[in-house]
Amino acid sequence: MEVVLKNLTKKFPSRDRKNHEDVIAVNDFTFEIPDGKLIGLLGPSGCGKSTTLNLISGLLKPTSGKIFFGEDDVTDLPPENRGIGLVFQNYALYPHLTVKQNILFPLQNLKGKDKLSKQEMLEKAYTAARLVQIDELMDRKPGELSGGQQQRVAIARALVKMPRVLLLDEPLSNLDARLRLQTREEIRRIQRETRITTIFVTHDQEEAMSISDMIVVMKEGLVQQIGKPQDVYDNPINLFVAKFLGTPPINVFEGQVKNNKLYIGEDAVLDIKDTADQQVYVGVRPEGFTLQEDGPLCCSLSGVEIMGRDISVVSTNKASLNPTVRAIIGTEYKVNTQQPQVRFTLKPSKVFVFSKETEERIPFEVREVGRWEN
Repeated sequence: MEVVLKNLTKKFPSRDRKNHEDVIAVNDFTFEIPDGKLIGLLGPSGCGKSTTLNLISGLLKPTSGKIFFGEDDVTDLPPENRGIGLVFQNYALYPHLTVKQNILFPLQNLKGKDKLSKQEMLEKAYTAARLVQIDELMDRKPGELSGGQQQRVAIARALVKMPRVLLLDEPLSNLDARLRLQTREEIRRIQRETRITTIFVTHDQEEAMSISDMIVVMKEGLVQQIGKPQDVYDNPINLFVAKFLGTPPINVFEGQVKNNKLYIGEDAVLDIKDTADQQVYVGVRPEGFTLQEDGPLCCSLSGVEIMGRDISVVSTNKASLNPTVRAIIGTEYKVNTQQPQVRFTLKPSKVFVFSKETEERIPFEVREVGRWEN
């Protein structure tokens, strides 16, 4: 089911006695969610992602704009008539009911031509339970289950009616790290098997990037960037997106473009072409550093962390906006921890330049080994 949002806006009355202007939670959001895809709504707390989900579900009514499921305008339809499945952060299971009864509950409320026989309801309940691999737990109550099992029950309950659209609001935030990894893989598997259009809200960028076909990065109610996860990571449109995506986070430095050279502090780190002289921010992904004795970027060495397949070189630089500079290099490199300084060359594809005034990304070309590269 294709979901289309047209100029979707949601305003809430201000609670500030001095400032009576409305709070804009979602601001003119337009997006077409393709049929059968998993879309991640991503951003920090207060960015409008959960409000957007609640607008799509019908739990909130938009101030302006339209919502379409396929050709159907559902903007004014109540949630129960939209054909959605909704999974909340807190599971919202009925504690006095068994797993089977929790999953059956949405089917028991069907009326008219949609009403099912007891046998049909049981078959659908067990089909949903097998899909999330909890069919052996049907006679237990939620209090007898682990957090991960409860989450699976909530997903099964949302899927049992085979909704047109599945909405997941921070469904993994109550799980421990290992269980989060396992459950997000399960969500992706289930979505691929059912081909239900799914919208997944999270503040965890790693979570969103790992399972989403596309991600929507939001800030203060505004969409910042939409695209495939790797494309957004490799080509952030502005400094906010670059800083929000990536673990460890991107290293950001005060810099400048001067005489066709890109500077970090006083170090000329790249030769560049056709870029006006200006003050800039320079972002370097942790994997964008190469250890080199005569490298142009000089940092004060703080320590080295061995992480198995990688080494994390922790250092400081006067031009850095981060407390520390973190470089991820291969284990084949040997860092002399007795030296007070460490030097790097930079991989151009992992370096981003942003306007200091607007924080928008500035495209540039670099000259390396006698050839021009993007």
